Amino acid sequence: MSEQKEIIVGGQAVIEGVMMRGPNSWAVAVRRPDGVIVSKAEPLPALSARYPILKVPVLRGSAVLIHSMVLGIRAINFSAAIALAEEADGEDKPSQPLGAAGSIVSALVFNILLFVVLPLLLTNALFLYFGWGNSPATIETGGGSWYETAWSWWRAWTRPVRPSVSFNLIDGLIRMALFLVMIWSFSKLEEIRRLFEYHGAEHKTVFTWEAGAALTVENAQRYPRQHPRCGTSFLMVVMLVSIVLFSIVKFDSLLLNLLTRVVLIPLVAGISYEIIKAAGQKETSPIFRLMTLPGLWLQNVTTREPSPEQLEVAIHALRESLKLEPQPVPSGLVCQTAAAGSR
Repeated sequence: MSEQKEIIVGGQAVIEGVMMRGPNSWAVAVRRPDGVIVSKAEPLPALSARYPILKVPVLRGSAVLIHSMVLGIRAINFSAAIALAEEADGEDKPSQPLGAAGSIVSALVFNILLFVVLPLLLTNALFLYFGWGNSPATIETGGGSWYETAWSWWRAWTRPVRPSVSFNLIDGLIRMALFLVMIWSFSKLEEIRRLFEYHGAEHKTVFTWEAGAALTVENAQRYPRQHPRCGTSFLMVVMLVSIVLFSIVKFDSLLLNLLTRVVLIPLVAGISYEIIKAAGQKETSPIFRLMTLPGLWLQNVTTREPSPEQLEVAIHALRESLKLEPQPVPSGLVCQTAAAGSR
């Protein structure tokens, strides 16, 4: 049991598969259309040993976030290729680094527009409309052209409101509402439902490992699909940290407030990481339970009950990752029979 506690594992659902990572390794397993499980595993570079500055609190959280994004995109690209049977040998394409970089940039732009720009503009407009901030100037149309009128409306309704705690609270609630609507909408798609089933398989497998039980499908089926250390809990902390931080760092310029929210994303992530890390040192504490409770509720949407075949893939990914951990895995804790046809 103590061996498992020393090797903390986590993961991520990917297309028709699961990515698992430990302190020193990561692996992704995907089921091909013909039923064969294809996997790849790699050791993780010791970034903090190579760059001691990454051991500094807050900075290490930002580094973990960026590194996790890179691994996640690589795992998704690999799984997409395998699940679509575009790569029979399971090897990365030579152009994958460029593809991964493009995917990361595209994801960042999309998330910034949807979860930073849009909530800020909506909150600013709400404060102006209800008179909570500066009242909008009288709109002078003057019989001008349509674009002159549109420009007048834009200038009137984007006059900057100096952010306060209430401003950032509404901004955070809008951001969370957009996130929930997006997740709920995606959950109606068949492909996303299968992704959520693999998400549940990942959590059940991690629970099995943490409990010290043998990594078998039968054991994994007994555990819940909601895990307190899921990234959904991290998102809740990020929202709270954003409300406090952007109530301190604020300007009388809508553009500067927008740029501040973008530039300080690593700082918000770093602070949130330290809070989760400190609270997670005692997972039974009331504080940790309170912090993770909204995330557990959200996982009722973002996870689904997995099939035995999906659990088999998640277990395979964890087994492959554990093989690269320097600390030996105790005998009897890993299922000795590989998935049929896997490699």
